[in-house]
Amino acid sequence: MLKCTINGVELEVKPGTTIIQAMNENAQKIAHYCWHPGLSIAGVCRLCMVEVEGNPRVQIACNTMITEGMKVNNTSEKVKDAVKWGLDFHLINHPLDCPICDQAGECGLQDQYMEYGKYNPEMAEAKQKKHKVVDLGPTVVLDSERCILCSRCVRFTDEVSKTNELGIFNRGDHAEIGTHDGKQLDNKYSLNTVDICPVGALTSKDFRFKQRVWYLKDSETICNGCSTGCNVKVYFNKEGLFRVKPKHNEAVNGYWMCDEGRDTYKFVNKEHRMLKGYKYAAGSWHNETHAGVAAKDAAEFLKAVKSEDIYLVLTGQHTVEEYEAMLETFVNTYKTKNVFHWWPQEAQASEFDGLLIRGDKNPNTAGLKQALAKFGINTKWSDLEQSLKSGKVKELVVIGPENFAVYKDLDQKIELFANAEHLVYATSVKVPALENCKTLKMATVIPLKSYIEKDGTFVNHAGLAQKFKKATTVVSEALTGTELAQLLSGKALQINPVSEKALFTAVSNTRPDQVTLDHRKKNEFVFNRGRL
Repeated sequence: MLKCTINGVELEVKPGTTIIQAMNENAQKIAHYCWHPGLSIAGVCRLCMVEVEGNPRVQIACNTMITEGMKVNNTSEKVKDAVKWGLDFHLINHPLDCPICDQAGECGLQDQYMEYGKYNPEMAEAKQKKHKVVDLGPTVVLDSERCILCSRCVRFTDEVSKTNELGIFNRGDHAEIGTHDGKQLDNKYSLNTVDICPVGALTSKDFRFKQRVWYLKDSETICNGCSTGCNVKVYFNKEGLFRVKPKHNEAVNGYWMCDEGRDTYKFVNKEHRMLKGYKYAAGSWHNETHAGVAAKDAAEFLKAVKSEDIYLVLTGQHTVEEYEAMLETFVNTYKTKNVFHWWPQEAQASEFDGLLIRGDKNPNTAGLKQALAKFGINTKWSDLEQSLKSGKVKELVVIGPENFAVYKDLDQKIELFANAEHLVYATSVKVPALENCKTLKMATVIPLKSYIEKDGTFVNHAGLAQKFKKATTVVSEALTGTELAQLLSGKALQINPVSEKALFTAVSNTRPDQVTLDHRKKNEFVFNRGRL
């Protein structure tokens, strides 16, 4: 380890550590744009200036290695003046369009100016006009006027996605990023370029103009888009969820996530959700009921049949805690070993794109297999199919997938499940195939909480168990799998549903003259952001 002093603080760092890395790891602030810990060093923004004792010139911290006994500071007047001029040059051609920029509120340029700038501009030259609203591909829009040429996005496509779509073209103040001739920015990780853009030059088509970030809260969770188990943050308010972004975890996903995983917020929102429990009998669907009431009714059916006629189907999209609660109820309370793992036909656990995306699109297949082994379950799907087709199944309980876009065989499986005398189907999302099934005999549908509405554990493809916490509530009456298991076992569950009207007051369709004090959105961002 090397000993050094940075801004008066004595530190020990590994050989090969740069000054900016040492400062970043020890929560010391330093101006920077082009440096990113997941990319190579470019040294083009010239903002991360530091003063090294014994050297008359200021140095860039991103490309200067720590040496034994080095004394460094970035608080001297010489450094502050260098950073001020660096910011001034970055802002020469930058448009003053913060009020209409999607990056406002989480913009590195705004933050750096408030921290290191606050100067009187001395540039009199006219701003250079560049291309605006450039369609780079299916997911990303470019505003070249805002770009400060940090090259992060170019390095990402060269070094991480290795798709090489982006480059810097022209020279001097005419230089712009763009795609190579005949190419689009169209790869499975393209939206990471938006995450790492320090200004509002690259914006996501999906999130563009949907919300101001200061109206959003964020919470950490685990992506349920595949078995990698990327660590992510979900961004939401009372109107619903609006985006998912990666959270750094070096052991799982580093700084990145795939574009597909960013869409997992969509099926969580109310327009896609099962809001109430309801039943099918005598050829028609009956009135909606509370999820807890529907679960109690299902428990009465379970108690009335023999254990060998009770079957349970589980999918790899729920938590370890929910699996164990369901298995405790069915194996130990109802004494049945007829438990089956519904595995998507197209899932290939061995498929891997070399970066993050796995062929198994379930977040907790490994956790489900562990739970099944713990309770001594070793059944074949073909046995369930045979029992259903032969009419042996009196009670079939299915804990269905919430991200059913990856279950291409969903419609066929619903037709198969309809052979049961009574089907109990529990899921968080609407299932059109179930509602339209013509061969159902009797069914009870129970709404479940989504992955962002509960605590739990996912076990990823490598066997790493990752715990996560509830982020928010979208459907207040829905149950967790653990609560459902408790009700199906015949136990009481105290449910105190909160008024959905109070929880989710949407203002998106309210005219400005109708907005009252109670309807105004809160600035959620300031509560966890800190002070500039």
